[in-house]
Amino acid sequence: MASEKHFKYVILGGGVAAGYAAREFDKQGVKPGELAIISKEAVAPYERPALSKAYLFPQNPARLPGFHVCVGSGGERLLPEWYSEKGIELILSTEIAKADLASKTLTSATGVTFTYEILLIATGSTVINLSDFGTPGADSNNILYLREIDDADKLVAAMQAKKGGKAVVIGGGYIGLELSAVLKLNDIDVTMVFPEPWCMPRLFTADIAAFYEAYYANKGVKIVKGTLAVGFDANANGDVTAVKLKDGRVLEADIVVVGVGARPLTALFKGQVAEEKGGIKTDAFFETSVPGVYAIGDVATFPMKMYNELRRVEHVDHSRKSAEQAVKAIKGKESGESVPEYEYLPYFYSRSFDLSWQFYGDNVGETILFGDSDPTSAKPKFGSYWIKDSKVFGAFLEGGSPDENKAIAKVAKTQPPVANLEELKKEGLQFASKI
Repeated sequence: MASEKHFKYVILGGGVAAGYAAREFDKQGVKPGELAIISKEAVAPYERPALSKAYLFPQNPARLPGFHVCVGSGGERLLPEWYSEKGIELILSTEIAKADLASKTLTSATGVTFTYEILLIATGSTVINLSDFGTPGADSNNILYLREIDDADKLVAAMQAKKGGKAVVIGGGYIGLELSAVLKLNDIDVTMVFPEPWCMPRLFTADIAAFYEAYYANKGVKIVKGTLAVGFDANANGDVTAVKLKDGRVLEADIVVVGVGARPLTALFKGQVAEEKGGIKTDAFFETSVPGVYAIGDVATFPMKMYNELRRVEHVDHSRKSAEQAVKAIKGKESGESVPEYEYLPYFYSRSFDLSWQFYGDNVGETILFGDSDPTSAKPKFGSYWIKDSKVFGAFLEGGSPDENKAIAKVAKTQPPVANLEELKKEGLQFASKI
């Protein structure tokens, strides 16, 4: 007879959002046995961004338990023992195969059922896999993806086995740029391949991208733009040996790393809850169209107050903050206290080699570039502003200090008026420091 377990609150998913929600539940007060986290991963919630950065460093790499939540935002580190001390049940290595929101029941792949009163959907995203497109040879060995700690371990093993070998990185977004840098640091020859005219096209202007592409080229990373992988060759053992490109070129490869995007994991709830823009539609408290069911992190499409529209955000900062907001709202409902609506300023960042950039706001309108964007400079520092309706909507800065990053965040939040773009370009970072 399959067992059944009941909890007052269930968090489905064990990533960043789940960990920060658990911390907030503890802060607001939760009785032992009331809260469970159900995760398909084998470890307690951790700061996922470490996987593409410090986890892969050749010297002194990050390892668990070092980067469990909430260290990434300067909070305390929640070890597995923390959950047991608080009476929070951590149900790991458990895949939920069926969710029935009407009967408030989740059923695992092994037939265990979990019932709840309040559900937080924190299932996050999964990588888009080239096998999904039927790319020939996409299931060869050493064609790797990065989402979870198991993926990172496979990549570490491959880098060690193929020291001095060749890697092809497919994709020109965050994962492509961060992993190309880290493969290079591990003494691997790297070629990046992506179909767009420049890297990070969803955020970077041509000017910004030109800096990073030149910087990477100076570090020995080869970049092939405007084409895609259409197939892979493998040897008799099934190990990848080459990547075939659409333009006819063939690149030798011992390792292939694919970073072509992610999609939110919402399939369990199809037809049971309102959806919008690829995610689960929520209000400003992250409650869905089904009362008592909340969605947080990557899967939530929520009202972004600043821009007066529904958006879905795939970023660690929003995972943390949406988790805290939902739990405050749940607890507020119980105590009859009102909670302010979610106010989110979009924020993205990346680090690779000796570089570090931050972006705040919305990348709409015209752009200006300011500062020193010479990729051969000892310490490049430059940025961009996005101007729409004579106001600054977005701000980007490479090489900023913590105070300078705070200043550009403030610009994006307050949207100061701009009379003259030439003046703004001359003022550059000074403009932000005056706000």
